[in-house]
Amino acid sequence: MDLGIAGRVALVTAASSGLGRAIALALAAEGVRVAVTGRDEGRLQDTVQACREQGVEAVGIIWDLAEYGRAGEVVDRVVAELGPVDVLVNNTGGPPPTPALGQDSDLWQDMYASMVLPVIGLTDAVVGGMRERGWGRIITSTSSGPISPIPNLGVSNTLRASLHSWSKTVAGEVAADGVTVNVIVPGKIATPRVESLDRARAERQGTSLSEVQEQGRASIPVGRYGDPAEYGAVAAFLASRQAAYVTGSVVRVDGGQIPSV
Repeated sequence: MDLGIAGRVALVTAASSGLGRAIALALAAEGVRVAVTGRDEGRLQDTVQACREQGVEAVGIIWDLAEYGRAGEVVDRVVAELGPVDVLVNNTGGPPPTPALGQDSDLWQDMYASMVLPVIGLTDAVVGGMRERGWGRIITSTSSGPISPIPNLGVSNTLRASLHSWSKTVAGEVAADGVTVNVIVPGKIATPRVESLDRARAERQGTSLSEVQEQGRASIPVGRYGDPAEYGAVAAFLASRQAAYVTGSVVRVDGGQIPSV
């Protein structure tokens, strides 16, 4: 299927590895010119090179999302090097595993600054141009926690839930202008983040990583962890011409794991 987005410009944050990298590569494979951000220059350049190998222009921008005040500057650079942003993929790292109760207010503020404020800032910086051009895609990658809270991920569950409500609100504000706004939710996808969470769980339970991963697979109806490329493919579809009637939605890529309807 031709997704009809060749030649568009996408900005994907936190794309030096994991889900962000997978989304950037999926978009590049569709002919999208891609700008990616990350904190590790070496890994970020690996992503840039992998995108270029798909035959598209790609640029990398070093950015710690906690410096949320740089959102406008980052967008300006993308516009200067590639053109106006047509597809924005808001992807952020996650906080350390903790209960919801008893966390220092500094942790809540720091995580809000790196997980929520850059998403809002980037969207504000690009959505005006999308509305003027009558076309745009805003995709925010979160977690299954806002749907079915994950034990010991209290901060993540809470802050990512705020992005679900924000995304739904924005979707209604821009739908008539040809801009779609959706959330994409991963289940257990085989990324470094998921492995680190599995390791933390193994330590809490006093068991091995392999045992925790076997428990994880047993909880997933399809019986395995997802491939990052499978997640990237769904994000690419949400960015497509064909997905113009999909907005205000939360799309799960979880192998059937999330228990709620």
